Amino acid sequence: MKRELLSAAIALMGTLLGISACSWPAVSAEPAAAADSAAAASTTENTSSAARPASMRKLFDGVTLDGWIQEPIYTINLAGGDISDLLGLARALNDKSNELSKVIYEQLDEGVKSAMASYAGADDAAATKALKSNLSKALNKVLAGPSLVHAARAQAIRLRPETEALAQKDTPAGPLKDKQLARLNRIVLEDAYPSALAASEPTAWIVKDGAMASTGAGRGVIYTQDDFTKYRLMFTMRQVSGNHQPCFLFFCMRPLEGEKPLDALGGIQFQTPNGSHWDYRPGKNKSGDGFTQVKKPGFNAKQWHRVEMLVDATKGTARMAVAQPLGSKAVEVLDYQMLEAGRTGPIAFQMHNGGIFDEYKDVEIEVEPAVDELVTTK
Repeated sequence: MKRELLSAAIALMGTLLGISACSWPAVSAEPAAAADSAAAASTTENTSSAARPASMRKLFDGVTLDGWIQEPIYTINLAGGDISDLLGLARALNDKSNELSKVIYEQLDEGVKSAMASYAGADDAAATKALKSNLSKALNKVLAGPSLVHAARAQAIRLRPETEALAQKDTPAGPLKDKQLARLNRIVLEDAYPSALAASEPTAWIVKDGAMASTGAGRGVIYTQDDFTKYRLMFTMRQVSGNHQPCFLFFCMRPLEGEKPLDALGGIQFQTPNGSHWDYRPGKNKSGDGFTQVKKPGFNAKQWHRVEMLVDATKGTARMAVAQPLGSKAVEVLDYQMLEAGRTGPIAFQMHNGGIFDEYKDVEIEVEPAVDELVTTK
């Protein structure tokens, strides 16, 4: 459109000046095309098309978590930060006329009871921090069981749909156990003391603004339904908030049906963007051998960065490169080589502990890479 308007203006000027339009130099469309191309490139958060192999495919569609498995699914444990009104909660739990509060209070240790009774408010920062920590730990023991639903119903507490749906499964013939019971008790508490306890997400991972996002639920993983042996993985990520670097897991062990998963799926961990690491294989649980820190770039985990992983289970090798800012040339950060560690298995992102909010997007994979080299460092 701009080109047509410019040509018309040239023709009109030529008429006014008595100059034939054909004597004017031709107007090229190349600058406009170049501008459009530059604009498109500036909005692309992936690596450049030159560095992105054509056989890459999406592993996460940015809309659903189809193809991924969460472990655990639920937000279970309470953290001190989940208590939004400590004084209000302390007073509510001290209310012996409330059937639910009475049941909970009887399960608290004497030190917590004493601290709640003497707590005067947020002006005492040290007392607030200590009580939040100790009370949340004590309540986590309560969450393990028995069920709080009967006491909540006796108190005529209004339960939200999620709580009601889970409570219906808690029957004398088939009572809930373990994580399901803990989840039920957690959301009963949230419904009973809504001004004191922040409502938790129903799942540990959600899709938010096109990103796979952890909800701070607690230690756990989200891993692929499929297994992989040799692949190149690329993803863009940032940590919104949290006190541990974001974690990627490979050479993982898929749990069998009905089997409790190993911590971190018994895999090898790379931390983005600066290359810390851990060996979660059974009998290890340490920083471990086989890791080589190629470079410590000092990148900011709270800012978006692009990660490339090149993994080969047949050789027990993995390499990681990171680019920050987005669109820049990546630097190789960390290598791993341990033949006996190599294992075909799922790919996973780890929420290292509660209170971590990480976001991953543009997650793509190339299976059996045609080029056995990092491409984003070129």
